[in-house]
Amino acid sequence: MAPDVTEQPVGDTQVTENGIVSEDSLEKLVAPQAEPRKYDIVYKNLVTFGYGHFCMFYAIYLGFTTALWPTIFFNYVIYILAAVGVTAGTHRLWTHRAYKAKMPLQIILMLMNTLAFQNTAMDWVRDHRMHHRYTDTDADPHNAVRGFFYSHMGWLLVRKHREVKTRGKYIDMSDIHANPVLRFQKKYAIPFIGTFTFLLPTLIPWYFWNEDLYTAWYIAVGRYVLNLHGTFLVNSAAHMWGNKPYDKYIKPTQNLPVSFITFGEGFHNYHHVYPWDYRTAELGNNNLNMTTLFIDFFAWIGWAYDLKTVPDEVIRSRAARTGDGSDLWGHINEKLKD
Repeated sequence: MAPDVTEQPVGDTQVTENGIVSEDSLEKLVAPQAEPRKYDIVYKNLVTFGYGHFCMFYAIYLGFTTALWPTIFFNYVIYILAAVGVTAGTHRLWTHRAYKAKMPLQIILMLMNTLAFQNTAMDWVRDHRMHHRYTDTDADPHNAVRGFFYSHMGWLLVRKHREVKTRGKYIDMSDIHANPVLRFQKKYAIPFIGTFTFLLPTLIPWYFWNEDLYTAWYIAVGRYVLNLHGTFLVNSAAHMWGNKPYDKYIKPTQNLPVSFITFGEGFHNYHHVYPWDYRTAELGNNNLNMTTLFIDFFAWIGWAYDLKTVPDEVIRSRAARTGDGSDLWGHINEKLKD
């Protein structure tokens, strides 16, 4: 049964006898698109982000002055765990179903994803499926056509575009809602995320190696904001600067600095061409793709399985047909010459 639509969609639509609008009746969106709009600021988010960034800059100062080395190392480990919880968990596993994971690995990834606190995994998956389905249009939650700041974090400071709210009702989330691990995270989001993301990273340094409590708090919040910016760069920088060896007609690019920061998520031109590939990376490179190595390890012990990939000859054929001719690692053109 189609969902109940409470808001009239944009464009010419057809409404059935029972008042339900079908997705097929919505106006077709063609990228790139960024129609003029009025930005309705969410002041609560503005204040929250403002405080978070104050903590981030103060944490950097404390890192060079008073913070203990165990605290810095501890938060660096959390940074890695949180980032991979997003890349291997909410992104490659739950959004794109690029591989399957047994329950122990799903629980580990949910806990790691909780450290990142980018809303719940359910919210993240919905937004990212929207992003791929309507890339660089007004139904894309972080539409890169609206510029770097909007796609980086501005989209979180304003009300969602009407197209996002309307078309989001049609995103299939049945697999996510049926997942007991993600239902648990959603049900206990406030105490669970608050404890894992902020409380424990503050109390552990204070209790175990006598870090100043306020210093531990600022470092923890600062680390959290840095984690956010790592993910944000995939939405912004990796849609603006870089090579396009697989499809020169779309905005996503291969951005090496972003791949380094996000443990393999910056090979974005490839990813938007083949979003179901668990590697999300172009031919011949795993040096910047720690997330793929993470998944490979759990595949080796049997906790990850049914890893989806694209045959090399298919990738090379697509690159020859629609790519911009760039070949960062020398693995695309060498076989084409054979």
